[in-house]
Amino acid sequence: MPKVSICIPTFNRVKLLPYAIESVLQQTYEDFELIVCDDGSQDSTHELLEKYVDGRIKYIRHRKNIGKSNNMRSGFDAAKGEYFIKFDDDDRLTPDFLARTVVILEEDASIDFVGTDHWVIDIHNARDEQKTRENSYRWGRTNLSAGIVDKLLEVVFVNQSFQIGATLFRRQALGELGFMQPNWQNCEDNDLFVRLALAGKKGYYLPELLMEYRYHVEQLDFERAIRYLHDKLHYLGSYKFESQKLENVRLQRYQETQLLLGLRLIEKGETQKGRELVLASRSFSPAKAWSGLGLSLLPLGWRRQAFGVLRRVRDRSSERPPFALRVSPSEKF
Repeated sequence: MPKVSICIPTFNRVKLLPYAIESVLQQTYEDFELIVCDDGSQDSTHELLEKYVDGRIKYIRHRKNIGKSNNMRSGFDAAKGEYFIKFDDDDRLTPDFLARTVVILEEDASIDFVGTDHWVIDIHNARDEQKTRENSYRWGRTNLSAGIVDKLLEVVFVNQSFQIGATLFRRQALGELGFMQPNWQNCEDNDLFVRLALAGKKGYYLPELLMEYRYHVEQLDFERAIRYLHDKLHYLGSYKFESQKLENVRLQRYQETQLLLGLRLIEKGETQKGRELVLASRSFSPAKAWSGLGLSLLPLGWRRQAFGVLRRVRDRSSERPPFALRVSPSEKF
């Protein structure tokens, strides 16, 4: 029985998937199984997996697309290891990831998961030190000390400091919560961390760069941003926190997401629905809301050009690093 189960869900990423697989096979800790779960890829993913002869690799091929979280769940259901990690098919683990995280879970049975920091890499696998530092700062990891995390719910919900692909879990703890929610396409990882914290699970932070997190243009697709915002509304609407501080953050983010989705829909041409969402959330940012409503009066072609101009102006003046959009790919005007 393997000690660790590693799951890589994939979909039409045959050019990047080998880097993810090789990062697992190069681990210095070798007591693992690798489960590649394929969500109906139409490229040559199947042929690629046939080339691997390592007996630790399992391949789950879904003939039709079953959805992101459902695909992940199929990998989790097939897992046999005491510990479990899932990371994306365009990312990579550093060679010592398992060696450095397994030992923490082995030494303290009360810890349910270990999260690490990670590098930011580009499409060519090059590490970007500046973006890595900015990314760690943006998501609150520079303020986290090594060890068991206090106020875990605040860390995973408000700061979103833990990245699921850089986290090793006890499989039992995930099983108690049912792992990922079925039929979710986005925010399933945020939701899992929140449910772990609400269930009283214990998280440990290891401030080492032990995973590589890829940023590329594909992540900024307009339609993907709209789908993401729809799902983020669903995620934020799934809770009501006892802490008034956290509840205020949740309500504020719900309103912000509602406004951003409304603006995107106006830009797309779904004008009436977009206006309704913008009006419902206008108190979050009256200036942005009324600007969007004003633009909704323009013909669609002019409207899209105007949104594009405003977005470029905002990007030039914003201090937000662009790579952060992978976590929140739609939070732009």
